[in-house]
Amino acid sequence: MSNAAPAPSDQAIVVLSNLVKSYQLGQTVVPALRGLNFRVNRGEFTAVIGASGSGKSTLLNMIGCIDEPESGSIQIDGIEVTKLDDNAKSQLRNRKIGFIFQSFNLIPVLSVEENVELPLLINADVTAAERKERVKQAISDVALGKFSKNLPDQLSGGQRQRVAIARALAGNPDLVLADEPTANLDSENSHKIIDLMLQLNAQRHVTFLFSTHDERLMDRVSKMVHIQDGVIRA
Repeated sequence: MSNAAPAPSDQAIVVLSNLVKSYQLGQTVVPALRGLNFRVNRGEFTAVIGASGSGKSTLLNMIGCIDEPESGSIQIDGIEVTKLDDNAKSQLRNRKIGFIFQSFNLIPVLSVEENVELPLLINADVTAAERKERVKQAISDVALGKFSKNLPDQLSGGQRQRVAIARALAGNPDLVLADEPTANLDSENSHKIIDLMLQLNAQRHVTFLFSTHDERLMDRVSKMVHIQDGVIRA
């Protein structure tokens, strides 16, 4: 697989307008997003850079339909998310969005293939045969075929993050969100994970959006946006 990403289109898959979000911390209201505006086009490989507490995770949670803004607009593939009920949001997440977390979030008693299969089990549109083929392909894409029967504690940190990536890809998402995907990895494995995501961006034409404050990775991506105090600075 080539590391070269495909040329992104000028068609937006994510459009955020004037997003406002605050959290209550004891007696204090902590602003997380302050009228944030942001756009991601199809095929882009984008890093959101910012210090801890800058709003990176809140931004990804909004795009992933995990959290709701106090005001503003969220459009995913032309759909206004803020107008959807919980069931419709769940369907949108399941069909269009894949997630990669810094803590891997693997089920320790399930094998690699069972962890990758798990999100597909709640998608009634995917047959058992198709589910099996998707799992096999996703595991192959992250070069873990010979580990498909292993449990997570039999894998290295880098391998477990590869399982998390395979799980995100198995649903054939249009967009993959990765929240600090290299935070728990050493330098060598961090670069390998970014290499893998770049390869999958080129091979599958999936849009990747990931957050990081890891300066080691800043020269690896073609597009960076900086978030500071809940707004995009660049």
